[in-house]
Amino acid sequence: MILSVNGMAVTVEADAPAEFAAARELLRQRAIAIGLLGPADEDEETIEAAIEALLDKEVTTPQPTDAECRRYYERNPAEFESGDLVHARHILFQITPQVNVPQIRARAEETLNTLLAEPDRFTELAAELSNCPSGEQGGNLGQIGRGDMVPEFEAALFKLGPTGILRELVKTRYGFHIVAIDQRLPGKKLPFEMARDRIAERLSASVEEKALRQYVSLLAGRAEIEGVDLAASASPLVQ
Repeated sequence: MILSVNGMAVTVEADAPAEFAAARELLRQRAIAIGLLGPADEDEETIEAAIEALLDKEVTTPQPTDAECRRYYERNPAEFESGDLVHARHILFQITPQVNVPQIRARAEETLNTLLAEPDRFTELAAELSNCPSGEQGGNLGQIGRGDMVPEFEAALFKLGPTGILRELVKTRYGFHIVAIDQRLPGKKLPFEMARDRIAERLSASVEEKALRQYVSLLAGRAEIEGVDLAASASPLVQ
């Protein structure tokens, strides 16, 4: 493919889109035109610095107002909600191809019945019986959020109910689990004041991208480009 910008041949890198190469050449030529870069400069770092200076000089990105940030906050509530959390422990009776599954299940149920009667022995029995490394810490799994565990285990963790040892075994692809829920922490919505900077950054990035596209489009509308369509526009840059 032959690509040129204002009669200047442009090399397209193997993994780079032709549009990107053409836009970069447009910006390089504009930087030369306003004196930010010399025509003979070929050093990549020098060119990149000149293009950055060009964009700082000629592309204005308005900062979002508080009202715009608050509208985004109110229209996208799910983005600012922390997920539910649980603090949990477990004892895993692992299933492998060599084990007798009914026998493993029976042992897990026997242990569960023991713990329902003597919950204070959980740490002891986790260390003795669990096939999970967490057994060395009394079966402690720490703080768990949605999506952290396999679905069948997560379904048991986040099922509405009291804390304490679950009265039924939890079956997963790994085996049978005795599970203790120590604490449930319902999700909370992040206050606007704490979310504002994140929202402003996101809105600014979106506006900056749009302004850059418009700027390149304006340059393309004044240039002779062969080999690619940059959606050239003769309209002024919308600030």
